[in-house]
Amino acid sequence: MTEATTEPRVILATDCGSTTTKAILIERTADGWRQTFRGEAPTTVEEPAADVTLGVLNAAREVGELAGRTLVTDDGQIRRPCSPDGRDGCDLYISTSSAGGGLQMLVTGVVRGMTAESAKRAALGAGAIVLDVLAANDKRRPHEQIQRIRDIRPDMILMAGGTDGGTVTHVVEMAELIAPAKPQPRFGGEYRMPVVYAGNAAAADEVAACFDESVELLTVPNVRPTLEAETLAPARDAIHELFLEHVMQHAPGYPRLIDWTDAPIMPTPGAVGLILQRIAERDGVNAVGVDIGGATTDVFSVFETEATGHQPAFNRTVSANLGMSYSISNVVAEAGLENVLRWIPESLQIDERELRNRVKNKMVRPTTIPQTAESLAFEQAVAREALRLAYKQHREFAVTLKGAQRQRTVGDLFRQTSGGSSIVDNMQLDLLVASGGVLSHAPRMEQTAQMLVDAFEPVGITTLAKDSIFMMPHLGVLSQVDAEAAVEVFEADCLVRLGTHVRPQFVGRGMPPRVSAEVELLGQTHLLEGDHTIIVPLPEGETATMRATPTKGFDLGAGSGQPIEREIAGGEVGVLLGGPTVTER
Repeated sequence: MTEATTEPRVILATDCGSTTTKAILIERTADGWRQTFRGEAPTTVEEPAADVTLGVLNAAREVGELAGRTLVTDDGQIRRPCSPDGRDGCDLYISTSSAGGGLQMLVTGVVRGMTAESAKRAALGAGAIVLDVLAANDKRRPHEQIQRIRDIRPDMILMAGGTDGGTVTHVVEMAELIAPAKPQPRFGGEYRMPVVYAGNAAAADEVAACFDESVELLTVPNVRPTLEAETLAPARDAIHELFLEHVMQHAPGYPRLIDWTDAPIMPTPGAVGLILQRIAERDGVNAVGVDIGGATTDVFSVFETEATGHQPAFNRTVSANLGMSYSISNVVAEAGLENVLRWIPESLQIDERELRNRVKNKMVRPTTIPQTAESLAFEQAVAREALRLAYKQHREFAVTLKGAQRQRTVGDLFRQTSGGSSIVDNMQLDLLVASGGVLSHAPRMEQTAQMLVDAFEPVGITTLAKDSIFMMPHLGVLSQVDAEAAVEVFEADCLVRLGTHVRPQFVGRGMPPRVSAEVELLGQTHLLEGDHTIIVPLPEGETATMRATPTKGFDLGAGSGQPIEREIAGGEVGVLLGGPTVTER
């Protein structure tokens, strides 16, 4: 890893994805930091190339050609620093990666709904795909757990279990399952399996005694020191460190890439989560981000509410079987044909049989892009259901800790999965950011906005936005080097503001009234009724004062029937005045 130059003016950033390596150029201009050029090339981590740097160099060459700047030397290196005249090379080179399937982890704990869940949160927050969660109470017999450990071939293992001063026996028993299983990693015959121990400190020595030299053991503070607290940062930092020093050192071409970069390479999802955290904490907002891909859908959230003790709580989930190409059949099977068809206009005459045929065709040709109105409507309908299901899973995962927010009995403590309240509250949601091909590349901005509204059902007042060219991973890793530059580019070039969504929530009893609210905006009065959405044009960069009076039983954030006055921002779509959302009580 090279030394970072002082006062950089030109930054090259790449994201090595599973299929495509995307490169962007970020430059300091008279208007501040801006993203200026973008290029991409196929990722080359697999055979026959089996060297990730080849794809990086190809993407860098494309960016260089567009910028009129030589970024790759004749001997195949990233040119650094900039030439004396500033016309060639770059000052910094940074990268993220999810090539080769990204970081894949096994997580263990004692109680599945407690320490194991905290460990899973730490792994997901670090950008990992969690292959499985093993716990002393997961109902699998020891030989089944050992066989599972052998079968999945993780890159890394995160062990948790017991609060500090709590159980030792059950924690050691989990180590005694892992040690004889001799888990084999995906990369490298001489690879020592990294194991992060983040459990009861009193059990650390006994856990270490279970492993031999085939394991690289790193002990960090407990992820769950007490029932009322989580300490995830040390485990996340250790995962990043081991990912760079062990996992990536054995992946094809990565040792060379690590030598080139001026900051630690981050897993792509970890970088996306990091930039969302920085924006949320800087602006003091609650934010949700989503990245929908061909095989998986990632959901990120940063919430600071009474439920989190007014501290920012970051959560990430990976819905591994909800995607737009390779996993499209899983989406339709889980959502049901009727739920998909409800989003398709009747004028297109797509029935259940036609829908099944389109799903099968997409499975046969997963990389095809919609070419007709019917195929576009089909994909956007499936996207709504994939997003809805992924968000539902995320809200079920992002829950309060047992015993942390209120007094409970001992029996309550062991029912967190069903009894924990979700931290993610749509009424408190300020910013919703979309990413992924079906959202970012929709032909019209209104389509992206409507997909978000239909899938996430935001209530109250929410800003809708999208990542213009999937730049968030690059900016996440940049924020480790220069947070100011990352945030500046995020605001100027990454975030496309679609507009502000306003939707009252029915919190009363019985049948809701026909009219849910009266809204005064730009000199006009609008009555919100039914499920109709009214779009009021308000360009990006402009604001307007909105006065809204909900009907009794409806809430816009100030309470049932309470009027609200707010300065709201416009966007590419404008202001979306949505129909009510009914909450069962």
